[in-house]
Amino acid sequence: MSKTIFVTSTEPYSGKAIVAIGLVNMLLGKARKIGFFKPVITQREGRDAHIDTILSHFELPVAYEDSFAYTGNDVLQHMDKGNTGEILDTIIRKYKNLEEQYDFIVAEGTDYAGEGVAFEFELNAQIAKNLLAPVIVVVSGENKSTAQVVNGAITAIRNFSEREVQVLGIVANKVSPGQVKEVKELLANQVSPDIVQAVVPWDKSLQNPSMREVHEKLGGRLLFGTDQLNNRVDHFVTGAMQVPNFLNYLKDNVLIVTPGDRGDIIISALQANLSKNYPKVAGIVLTAGYQPDEPIIRLIDGLETVFPIITVDNGTFETSNKVGAIRSKINAGDMQKIQLAVETFNRNVDIAELDKRIITYQASGMTPRMFQYQITSWAKSRKKHIVLPEGYDERILKASARLISQDIVDLTILGDREKIAGILSRANISLDLDKVTVIDPAYSDRYEEYVNTLYELRKNKNVNLEMARDMMTDVSYFGTMMVYKGHADGMVSGAVHTTQHTIRPALQFVKTKPGISVVSSVFFMCLPDRVSVFGDCAVNPNPTAEQLAEIAISSAESSQRFGIEPRVAMLSYSSGTSGEGEEVEKVRRATEIVKSKRPGLKVEGPIQYDAAVDPVVGSSKMPGSEVAGQASVLIFPDLNTGNNTYKAVQRETGALAIGPMLQGLNKPVNDLSRGCTVDDVFNTVIITAIQCQDSAEAAP
Repeated sequence: MSKTIFVTSTEPYSGKAIVAIGLVNMLLGKARKIGFFKPVITQREGRDAHIDTILSHFELPVAYEDSFAYTGNDVLQHMDKGNTGEILDTIIRKYKNLEEQYDFIVAEGTDYAGEGVAFEFELNAQIAKNLLAPVIVVVSGENKSTAQVVNGAITAIRNFSEREVQVLGIVANKVSPGQVKEVKELLANQVSPDIVQAVVPWDKSLQNPSMREVHEKLGGRLLFGTDQLNNRVDHFVTGAMQVPNFLNYLKDNVLIVTPGDRGDIIISALQANLSKNYPKVAGIVLTAGYQPDEPIIRLIDGLETVFPIITVDNGTFETSNKVGAIRSKINAGDMQKIQLAVETFNRNVDIAELDKRIITYQASGMTPRMFQYQITSWAKSRKKHIVLPEGYDERILKASARLISQDIVDLTILGDREKIAGILSRANISLDLDKVTVIDPAYSDRYEEYVNTLYELRKNKNVNLEMARDMMTDVSYFGTMMVYKGHADGMVSGAVHTTQHTIRPALQFVKTKPGISVVSSVFFMCLPDRVSVFGDCAVNPNPTAEQLAEIAISSAESSQRFGIEPRVAMLSYSSGTSGEGEEVEKVRRATEIVKSKRPGLKVEGPIQYDAAVDPVVGSSKMPGSEVAGQASVLIFPDLNTGNNTYKAVQRETGALAIGPMLQGLNKPVNDLSRGCTVDDVFNTVIITAIQCQDSAEAAP
């Protein structure tokens, strides 16, 4: 079951607030703790009225500042600086904080209050996708033909689906009552029955503003009628004619706009409101800065109840235009309108069917941003101690500064402290060396202890004491020994050293886990729309079928540990039974071994890369497969294929490749590429820290 539903639109003034209110009300009957989150609000100053309405009316225990991430203006400023990733990261972080506290969260998209409609749609789609939330899309039927309403709904569904966002429901709101039946029929014929469909007729009680909103929008001074500000305004009339003619234009819930010196209009409006022969007056706006004369003020003061009377400085024509442009909102104090919104939702939406869809919806996949947030949170949950042997590399030091500032891990950096301090100063890197441990191996208090331990471990391999002394001045050996002795939980190296130099000490004395015969590696490939696991792209040049099967099983376990459902594709140059040859047979044998050792694992092979990742090609080449077209773990037949493929995908798609992460060692030691970036170092330390958590649980 999903824990979130995202209410969004494709245009301004769609009335999505009604759906959000209705959903919160519905869910409060099914879960104890409901949260509300509107990632981007329009409000630049003050509080967002819609958030206040939902939080206060339903008494949700969400702090206002936790209910949103950005204002629209903040988002635009970040976009101008190219900080799109930071926007999503912050939204995910704030959402996750709520998710931990509440049983279910109703999230709501932007209001389309600016000029960038296409930009806002993309932003809403990206937010929904990164929150792994299904969407309910609200389209407006106001002043639209039946065809325009239906086509708008179908286009919205298609656009979200193309961005791999699942549409749970479509609501056509503000539809003319005479079009409701036809819109329902066309939607039922043209929209998948898996999508809940609702058509909400236009209701003036919901769409027309209250006198409170008129007062707020005009910014005038309220003279009378504070207790009547919830009066609904269904019509407005300009009081510029003689009284007998003016009275003929009064309609139910009318707002009168007239110059403030028209005492005759004011008195006749007050009298009409008391007469059973005339409709109710919602209020009066007095223009041009005039106020009623003192006798009229005294007259009004003596009445028991008075509709709101507001005075403004603007002229009658300008004020009338402003009144005509007011778009109503559902405010916290307007109990009548809130209740009407709930009733409208309940009456027009199939609540039972919607509830069923919410319960059965299962989020699939993992976006790169969500993956990075997830692994960072996991690493923080139980801080581990990582040693970084290459203390003179700027990338290592920059990554260390980020890791320490975010309090993700404890660090030991190997090297001479003064030399490292000089590099930090020259490169303007803000790493406080008092917050990390800096060790120069040759001058360490543990140097002799480590030398003796290495000698005891390797003396049967012709390593004498002098050789052990020399080896222990090597940062790779010293860092690995820290891990072996439990003085650090894991190690990350390789920015300036070869893979062999980095992992040789680990193979010599950290060694492999029981039952594991081969150390392998995976990359977490953060593609634009998903995270895939690639293995082995860094260690084994030409694995046997047995080794390939072991790599596949280890990679599937790593995938599962990092929150990615493993669907394993054993890659080759042919799919299924279509090809022959020694390499294909190796992959075929490896697949059978995996199936026999892990019968519950979804695995397919041999299979070509396109059939593994493209749903159309997969269904064509291997129909009925649980893996074809949706593989999440891709196992390459040899190092040549794997290494070249991961680099090609990385360069051509701009994917972030996190890793390689070594699998099979007793304790975590991971190798960096010598072409690594600061992000690579940062992410590799994080996944190493998570491996350390698992190692601690597995230790006797």
